[in-house]
Amino acid sequence: MSIKFTRRNFIRTASVTAALPAGALLTSAHAMTSVQGTAQPHVVVIGGGFGGATCAKYLRRYDSNIRVTLIEPKKTYTTCPGSNWYLAGLTDFDSITHSYQALKDKHGINVVHEWVSGIDPAGKTVKLKNGETLQYDRLVVSPGIDFRWDTIEGYGPEDVDKVPHAWQAGPQTKLLYDQLRAMPNGGTYIICPPPNPFRCPPGPYERVSMVADYFKKHKPKSKIIILDAKDKFSKMPLFMQGWQDLYGDMIEWIGASDGGRIKSVDVASKTVTTAEGETFKADVLNVIPAQKAGKLAFDAGLTNESGWCPVHQNTFESTIHKGVYVIGDSSIAGKMPKSGHSANSQGKICAAAIAVDLNGWDMPRPKLANTCYSLVANDYGISVVAVYQFDGKVMNKVKGAGGVTPKGAAPSQYLAEATYARGWYKSITHDTWLG
Repeated sequence: MSIKFTRRNFIRTASVTAALPAGALLTSAHAMTSVQGTAQPHVVVIGGGFGGATCAKYLRRYDSNIRVTLIEPKKTYTTCPGSNWYLAGLTDFDSITHSYQALKDKHGINVVHEWVSGIDPAGKTVKLKNGETLQYDRLVVSPGIDFRWDTIEGYGPEDVDKVPHAWQAGPQTKLLYDQLRAMPNGGTYIICPPPNPFRCPPGPYERVSMVADYFKKHKPKSKIIILDAKDKFSKMPLFMQGWQDLYGDMIEWIGASDGGRIKSVDVASKTVTTAEGETFKADVLNVIPAQKAGKLAFDAGLTNESGWCPVHQNTFESTIHKGVYVIGDSSIAGKMPKSGHSANSQGKICAAAIAVDLNGWDMPRPKLANTCYSLVANDYGISVVAVYQFDGKVMNKVKGAGGVTPKGAAPSQYLAEATYARGWYKSITHDTWLG
């Protein structure tokens, strides 16, 4: 049954969809048609990750009259969520790799696998590496992250084939997996998490947990050292408790104030030197540099002095270039963390903002959600959940909404959280690339 696309129907749909868990779909939205007549506005979305793919899909759900082109150079997308589980051997690589076929076939999105060579916000054009130029009415940029290679002496992009960061899932993830398998029992794995802000705040510590889970089963004499650029991290008490209960003295965390901040790396010897001059030698070294917005955001002039992209946080339209929207890790999104779930939520709100803009309506004020699940072991999960809403200035937490797994919970709760973590992954990836 076709449902007339009215302002009232749209606001109800957009508000509820943004607050729903990933994967909860509103079938009525799929049938909506625009009141703007037969002319088809063209929205180009650059970047096919959690933010860009979601935005492209929901643009078509909110207003099927919008013509959507998604530009993504890779023909499949490997997620950072789930990549730590792969390192532990809890899942295979194919299960964290996703196709764009459903976006083409089910949602009518024109998916172009090509690199972007330039953006002209004034002329409203995107130029592709193959020489093609696309005209757009609105542009969404979801370029992910890049690294600040000037922050660690002796470590640059030319070194990642020997000392991986594995913070952009794909070949780097496989490389780290192979290095961990080749490491001798009794060896040392050193991980160097970055300073804030960075992609997936709990991610390095889930990685530690998953490597420890693998070591406990296969290389029990091995050791893990965390040389951290921070003095605290996401879900810290829960991770610390889990590490102690499950892995004993296998894991040593050294915070910034205790000498954990690294200054330089000797790639050949896999040795790191801290700011205090102490050296640590690894059998497997995993350095995650400080981060900034993706290169495309810089090339397009969408960043400010922070290295990230300022946006109107109720719509995610750039404060620098009108008609250009930035979502996901590259955007400055108030209190929202840089995570896959945040990007998914932002993609829906951005799609709503564009749909109402093209129809001349006011933007509704839906709530956005973020959930970060982490596995500490195969059967031991923890989580943090928060709800966000634009308060007139920034995207802020909604007081009293959300929560964290309680410390000292019963084993059954940690087991349930591990089950929920897998369910969350299945749900959000379905919502982003399939449903």
